[in-house]
Amino acid sequence: MGKVMAMAFIAFLLACGLSHVRSDASDHRYKEGDPVPLYANKVGPFHNPSETYRYFDLPFCLQGDVKEKKEALGEVLNGDRLVSAPYKLEFQRDKDSEVVCKKTLKKEEVAMFRSAVRKDYYFQMYYDDLPIWGFIGKVDKEGKDPSDYKYYLYKHIHFEIYYNKDRVIEINVRTDPNALVDLTEDNEVDVEFFYTVKWKETNTPFEKRMDKYSQSSSLPHHLEIHWFSIINSCVTVLLLTGFLATILMRVLKNDFSKYAHDEESAEDQEETGWKYIHGDVFRFPKYKSLFAAALGSGTQLFILAVFIFLLALVGVFYPYNRGALFTALVVIYALTSGVAGYTATSFYCQLEGTNWVRNLLLTGCLFCGPLFLTFCFLNTVAIAYHATAALPFGTIVVIVLIWTLVTSPLLVLGGIAGKNSKAEFQAPCRTTKYPREIPPLPWYRSTIPQMAMAGFLPFSAIYIELYYIFASVWGHRIYTIYSILFIVFIILLIVTAFITVALTYFQLAAEDHEWWWRSFLCGGSTGLFIYAYCLYYYYARSDMSGFMQTSFFFGYMACICYGFFLMLGTVGFRAALLFVRHIYRSIKCE
Repeated sequence: MGKVMAMAFIAFLLACGLSHVRSDASDHRYKEGDPVPLYANKVGPFHNPSETYRYFDLPFCLQGDVKEKKEALGEVLNGDRLVSAPYKLEFQRDKDSEVVCKKTLKKEEVAMFRSAVRKDYYFQMYYDDLPIWGFIGKVDKEGKDPSDYKYYLYKHIHFEIYYNKDRVIEINVRTDPNALVDLTEDNEVDVEFFYTVKWKETNTPFEKRMDKYSQSSSLPHHLEIHWFSIINSCVTVLLLTGFLATILMRVLKNDFSKYAHDEESAEDQEETGWKYIHGDVFRFPKYKSLFAAALGSGTQLFILAVFIFLLALVGVFYPYNRGALFTALVVIYALTSGVAGYTATSFYCQLEGTNWVRNLLLTGCLFCGPLFLTFCFLNTVAIAYHATAALPFGTIVVIVLIWTLVTSPLLVLGGIAGKNSKAEFQAPCRTTKYPREIPPLPWYRSTIPQMAMAGFLPFSAIYIELYYIFASVWGHRIYTIYSILFIVFIILLIVTAFITVALTYFQLAAEDHEWWWRSFLCGGSTGLFIYAYCLYYYYARSDMSGFMQTSFFFGYMACICYGFFLMLGTVGFRAALLFVRHIYRSIKCE
């Protein structure tokens, strides 16, 4: 398995490196007067980051044939559709009010631009692989009534470009607030589009040209909040671990001494507490095929998360490495499917399951199935909107091929290896023939209240960091402090493991021996809290609107939270299993 994982790591490092498509001039070196590639990417409402359209879906100036740039898988998944822009920005050539084109906007085109300006449309371009943005127009809200608003289109763009010797270092764009076209009325309008280019020299080295994009999340006041978040989480962890360790050690010590003392008079006294159910505690759970499949999928997602963090810490996901994260997710998920197959099938066989093929199919579909159904629905919505989020047929074929040629075979190979591992379930106590009846328990000891208790603490340790992640994924902020995120992730795992162990102990002490599913559900319940946070974020912290953006947000967040549920459920169960084995190994079981 070690060699396979090493090969997988090298493969996705290569994949991620290749996913960053270079500009036409791959070495980024130019002589004076050389054409530097400028690509127009997309336009869309500023507050709806998933709702983006091709640049020329709006009636901008079209000059001759528009060249489409070939894109990597990750870029297409990211909704990037790069085409050659109508502006010519030759290296070190200043231009003053150069005309792009003269155009008469028809009534329908005026209405399209007006609708775009009303929705705060922005444009995004790439100049020598450097991202640039700007708004396409502005709304003058002098009148209080929306019918009195005036809508204007910007017709003059200023490019300010910094160079160091033969390389482009920085580009800034601003629109001339005085060069406007009135779009308020439904009349034909004659427009002349201009652009101005100013070149300036700078001493910033080429290697540091991306730094300005990553520095926004490293500003002192942001870092203070992140460190406050970590300190808050660490205090939670220390208090929780200290509290649990003290209680469990004291209680268990008392239990052990009592059980050791009572051994002689065991015939006279009836046992109580968790020792009383030693003959049932290792009784295999119901729906063991589903349980093993959930463990397999959760283990795969855990390894996926660890690898993504490793790549992030190595520096693969620097800002605007277009699509690198999506490429990494697809490639690593495909390569780690063998882990899911092996874990699920070997555990299923340990639980004395017989139909391992069905278990393997269930493992393959448990996470991919809901994800595929969600994707089908959301892709249909994107096609209906003519948005760039709609994947082209070719990309869908590539993903299906990856699934059939890489994911499925590795899953089957992992399953066969798991079935042949012949490992037996390590139970320190023999299981009795007939299960003991569980005594009636108060309502707060049932599954739902226990899940609420288990999910709240881990969620409270990560919720401050969640805002920044959401603002990055579903907004225009840049998130680059992966080291802090990794610390928060480790804290999340520790808190999940500890709280699940504590609740499992209290459950066993109440003589309830059905702890298998409970520990998994309690561990994974943080995923449900994250989804509840989605509702809060959508209504209170964002300005998202419209059916497409809403369905994308809640659809894909449901898949992500479900993934967290499986991953943290696996962590919770593994911790509980270690604990249960440990305490029952410490007593003599008849």
